[in-house]
Amino acid sequence: MSGPPLPPPFDEIGQRCFSFYPSIANAEPNEWRLRSATWSDVQVINARTSVDVWIPRQYIGPVSETDDPVLILGLTKELEYKDGVVWPRVRRVIEMPRAANDGPYRLRPRFKDPGSPAPVVGIRLDTRENSRVGRLLIIYTGVAAVLVSLLVLVVFRDWIFSARVAAESPQNQDLGLTPSDDFDSIVQRLGPPAQDESRLGPGGTEFRALGYPKNQLTVILMGNSRGELHYIGAMGPQWHVIDTAPLNRGGDSGAILSTLPKF
Repeated sequence: MSGPPLPPPFDEIGQRCFSFYPSIANAEPNEWRLRSATWSDVQVINARTSVDVWIPRQYIGPVSETDDPVLILGLTKELEYKDGVVWPRVRRVIEMPRAANDGPYRLRPRFKDPGSPAPVVGIRLDTRENSRVGRLLIIYTGVAAVLVSLLVLVVFRDWIFSARVAAESPQNQDLGLTPSDDFDSIVQRLGPPAQDESRLGPGGTEFRALGYPKNQLTVILMGNSRGELHYIGAMGPQWHVIDTAPLNRGGDSGAILSTLPKF
């Protein structure tokens, strides 16, 4: 007899290999298969190490729309594998020491009895000459502040504007690349890359990153072998997705690029 039907969204996964995002710490590599699922827990097994773990349903997110090159199962919280059990990952924060006059025992100023006489303060009237000197000092101080501001603006103007243009250029640049572009066509359009690195992803899929530091972008190619790599998108200077490409099975490469580690 066949077992009970799998609850959604696991009925879409079946026996296909998938990866978690974000990946489970201390349980590499990120290649898993579904063993069983209920409405409260999910049992998965690592396809490489055969590690068998249970994950509560509250930590399970949506399934990616495509499995090209690998199916992605989202997690609602970062998890780590410890002592044979999956736990929510806790990032420890070191608390900075408080100042001596800050906190629940903060010192309060002492107030005198309202009924006591106010202290006598000597008041000296400024002469006309002192008032004139004070006004001149204020004027000179204001002029000096304006001159310093202008000097700072002149010195850092080019640096500020060039940095802003460089930061905005990748988002505003039209690469004009499509999934039919390969390494040769990309080099014809953008020139030879300054960096060229490759790595294998889940399921043996190969990724190739072509770095163009002057344009502040990295072009990503993907395929089953070295001779079948084609364009799937581009990453910006902070390794965020700035361009995607449509996939053969529908959807685009956004989910793949967002989970791709930095080269």
